[in-house]
Amino acid sequence: MSKSAKAKDQIVRILISAGKAAPTPPVGPALGARGVKSMDFCKEFNARTAHIEPGIPTPTLITVRPDRSFSFITKTPPTSYFLKKITGIEKGAAKPGHEILATISLKHVYEIAKIKQTDDHMSHLSLESIVRMIVGSARTLGVQVVP
Repeated sequence: MSKSAKAKDQIVRILISAGKAAPTPPVGPALGARGVKSMDFCKEFNARTAHIEPGIPTPTLITVRPDRSFSFITKTPPTSYFLKKITGIEKGAAKPGHEILATISLKHVYEIAKIKQTDDHMSHLSLESIVRMIVGSARTLGVQVVP
């Protein structure tokens, strides 16, 4: 078999509420199209996220192998989720940079950064760089960071 004909792992990225995975969209169609039994994934995902408060959005990276087996990694909730929860706003600014919906202290930003630092793809970054990224996200949402 040539290298190009060899099947390789497929990666599926979805945002699923912790403990609430069900074989309905977006989970069912995304995995069903790749031949994975979505119910098996849902049971395993719900068991693995049982310690997290139900309903918290959890970015999930699912690796589907050619033999239709799968493995998955869960990450920390998106930065926007934390910013909205702390400030109590429901959605971001209509005109980012022109309107300020809420303010947040630098202490809160560092707390979010410490949570985000536990993600594998962020572990090599310094806390300061993660804080800068969070401040950028806050600005986009219409949240002002005050010292």
